[in-house]
Amino acid sequence: QVQLVESGGGLVQAGDSLRLSCAASGRTFSRYAMGWFRQAPGKEREFVSAISWIGGSTVYADSVKGRFTISRDTAKNTVYLQMNSLKVEDTAVYYCAADYTPIGALVLRRTATSYDYWGQGTQVTVSS
Repeated sequence: QVQLVESGGGLVQAGDSLRLSCAASGRTFSRYAMGWFRQAPGKEREFVSAISWIGGSTVYADSVKGRFTISRDTAKNTVYLQMNSLKVEDTAVYYCAADYTPIGALVLRRTATSYDYWGQGTQVTVSS
């Protein structure tokens, strides 16, 4: 129904930058928000950032605020995550997710279970 494909991950040095992309296809209408999550081995999936699709409001986890920027291109049905000043602790698989629940238009949600569709993830590895 909805497919999300992440790209842009890779191996970088601490302090470097990466830009992740998430392209959506299928039933992309009535999407209220898009989010980025990450998961390191042995850890739970962690909220990173989210953006409302219509208004473009954003929210960030404290751990990435000031370093990461989320944005979207509505014409391309694509959401981006610009990651600057990367740290070793940013190493994880990064997932994009789509929120199709109407409350997502009012509140950008931080819980993984709040999102309806997920990509398969892209690996980001930051070395010291």
